[in-house]
Amino acid sequence: MNVLKRITTSSLFWLVTVAVCHGVEYPNIVLMMADDMGYGDTGFNGNDIIRTPHLDRMAMDGVKLTHFYSGNSVCSPTRGTCLTGRHHHRYGIWSANVGHLPIQEVTLARMLRGQGYVTGHFGKWHLGTLNKNTSAKGSRRNPAGNFAPPWDRDYDRSFVTESAVNLWNPGIGNRSRNNPFYDDGKPLAPEDPRLAGGAARVVVDQAVPFMEKAVKDGQPFFSVVWFHAPHEDIEAGPEYLKMYDGHGEAAHYFGCITELDEQVGRIRAKLQELGVAENTLIFFCSDNGPEGQRPSKRRQGVTNGLRGRKRDLYDGGVRVPALACWPGRLASGTELDVPLSTLDYFPTIAGLTGYQMPDIRPIDGQDVWPILTGRTDERVKSIPFVRGNDISLVKDRFKLVLPGGELYDLSSDWGEENNVASAHPDRVALMKQETTDLLKSMRSSHAGADYDDPFFEPVGSWKNLLETK
Repeated sequence: MNVLKRITTSSLFWLVTVAVCHGVEYPNIVLMMADDMGYGDTGFNGNDIIRTPHLDRMAMDGVKLTHFYSGNSVCSPTRGTCLTGRHHHRYGIWSANVGHLPIQEVTLARMLRGQGYVTGHFGKWHLGTLNKNTSAKGSRRNPAGNFAPPWDRDYDRSFVTESAVNLWNPGIGNRSRNNPFYDDGKPLAPEDPRLAGGAARVVVDQAVPFMEKAVKDGQPFFSVVWFHAPHEDIEAGPEYLKMYDGHGEAAHYFGCITELDEQVGRIRAKLQELGVAENTLIFFCSDNGPEGQRPSKRRQGVTNGLRGRKRDLYDGGVRVPALACWPGRLASGTELDVPLSTLDYFPTIAGLTGYQMPDIRPIDGQDVWPILTGRTDERVKSIPFVRGNDISLVKDRFKLVLPGGELYDLSSDWGEENNVASAHPDRVALMKQETTDLLKSMRSSHAGADYDDPFFEPVGSWKNLLETK
């Protein structure tokens, strides 16, 4: 695929106004995310090997977001953007397993809990340690200094791991050392029967009762379901390997995604059974692009020709499969190619629920409900990426990549192969200045300027990670 598919949205979406005044029911919110899933790893994005019938069905029932970005090309930073709407450099989550989510951040869980939602987080956390004495990454992770569990971050219910697990029987294996599942803060034994089988099912086994109880109690719910698949260690169970007989080691990767897909279908079926599907907004995406320099052995993620992979700021590292689904509110079977981001979750949900921020701290995402519903197809805010000293910025149809000064027209250059910087010097200069201004703002945020907290201590050192140039 060499050219982006452009679709006029205004004729495709139903216009809807969501009332949020007193007495009107708030929507349930479900955020689902895969781990290291490439842009081309689903049927709805054209994969003809991996079976993802439930995600494909959700694409038919909702909106396929063909130009959607994760917050970064590695996991922890992206997860921070999902919950805060703010760039991860503002609060010191520089990379995977670095820093933690400061308690001073206003998150989706804090926002929604304050409006009467019951909040739950299930699966991978990766925004800090879960035990003050130990970490899956050892003492270098500074377990006490980076202790930031979901039960201390406005979640009523949590069933989580600090980081990645084995994708079959996740209680055991190489990834289980100092990395147990925590059930509302209590670590589970590796042999706990709840941890047998597929990692996605293990997580959804806990998410489903949470949603059932919320509906029974008459409370709107916010449920974060962050799957571990298809991140390493990649191992599929026997029934899934049979589905891909003849594919060798690759069958494990394919099978893990299919197991995840089944659990997506299970959640949607449960919402239907509970009678709340039409009052539930679901987002699905991946946290970054696929692992490895190329598909090999059990690493089989594909990008559909996008340049780069995990850890790259080219689109193969940050442009991910994504869906939005809300029956009766978002038109079914449609595609949207406007650039969107995990940064947009927070301001969009704030707009839907009528939430007002308690201060004027910078929010880097934007409320994209008008885009999702077809009232506009123009994005106002640029989408910034920072990884080490590599920086990129998506603005309009262009992408600037620094420090090299490359410029790509994403509307006609799917693989970012044609550097057009020399043809657009004014645009390059404008976008460079915008990145400089953003970095200055991020540095100020990191120092504590956004918080009314005299005791705040910045997470990590900005100077040693990125200099504002």
